[in-house]
Amino acid sequence: MQYIIVGIGGQGILFTSKVLGKIAIDKGLPVVGSEVHGMAQRGGSVISHFKVGDYRGPLVTEGHADVVMAFDQNEGIRNLGFLREGGTLLINTSDPRAFENGHLAKYLSDRKIDACKFAGYDILNRHMNGNALFLNVLILGAASGMNIEGFERENVTAALKELAPPKHVDANLKVFQLGIEAAAR
Repeated sequence: MQYIIVGIGGQGILFTSKVLGKIAIDKGLPVVGSEVHGMAQRGGSVISHFKVGDYRGPLVTEGHADVVMAFDQNEGIRNLGFLREGGTLLINTSDPRAFENGHLAKYLSDRKIDACKFAGYDILNRHMNGNALFLNVLILGAASGMNIEGFERENVTAALKELAPPKHVDANLKVFQLGIEAAAR
């Protein structure tokens, strides 16, 4: 499996990669990845290339990602070219009207991309007092809710329990469940 995880600095992209890595290593699978940090400390673009399986190089080439996890709508749309035909897009939407654009809708349809769109910040505002630091776990939950390979509930839950700071484990598990529910809509 090949993943692209995109967003802006401070959204927890590296923690998400860490969780994916932990899951794969616990299954005895080889893992390779690479992060590209633009102006991450100033809210700039961050992209993580992540591969699970027998791959030689860490970078995912255009048109080969099985999954794009987009923490930011603009970054998600900007990086759609990484998705293979029939791939899966998990995207935190800030303005769902963007998907009404005929060119974008046609692109997704023509390439048979399964898009899970959800307003992550709205969900976090309603259930987590607006704490945006949980966006990464929300997206992990959505991936699990879509039954994407590598995001099995018990494996993600175990990784979260091990990797999250102890004082945030219960909140992470709550948000993970909210992500599963967001994918079901």
